[in-house]
Amino acid sequence: MTADDPAAQPEDQPVIRLAAERDVVVELLDAGGEPAVLRLVVARHPRSALAWAKLAEAVFDRDAPLESYAYAHVGYRRGTEALADAIDVETAAGGIPSAPWSHEPNRGYLRSIYALARAADALGEADEAARFMEILKRLDPTAATEIEAARTAPIPVQNPAPPTESIVIRGED
Repeated sequence: MTADDPAAQPEDQPVIRLAAERDVVVELLDAGGEPAVLRLVVARHPRSALAWAKLAEAVFDRDAPLESYAYAHVGYRRGTEALADAIDVETAAGGIPSAPWSHEPNRGYLRSIYALARAADALGEADEAARFMEILKRLDPTAATEIEAARTAPIPVQNPAPPTESIVIRGED
């Protein structure tokens, strides 16, 4: 059973699966990790927790975390709004929802919470950092591990293009 498997969830815990943001994902892939380009993506998609989370991650500096904190906080708020919109009356009666990491559209919200906890910690706000890590753990116990693994994974080395060869065709003119 996986965390995304409804049978794996306690009966009183509804599972939230946020809507996919295909356009945002494509633009973020094109942006790479460049903060200036990520700001443009956020400006085009200000309701996207994923866009805010990516921007918060890109600008994070342990010695100057304020900008990352602000972006992560907006991402958290946008994700909370999306989560609230995804909870219908029937789901709300079921208790505290989970938002599994295995459902890719949930990752923007989860990443925003992680980025907010990390920036709060860097700001010296240990209680707030712990509170957000607890929220993250409640939504999906595996999310922090998954995010940390993605952050520390080595960047794959791309093989350079093979050398080009020139072909000379000799013939009679």
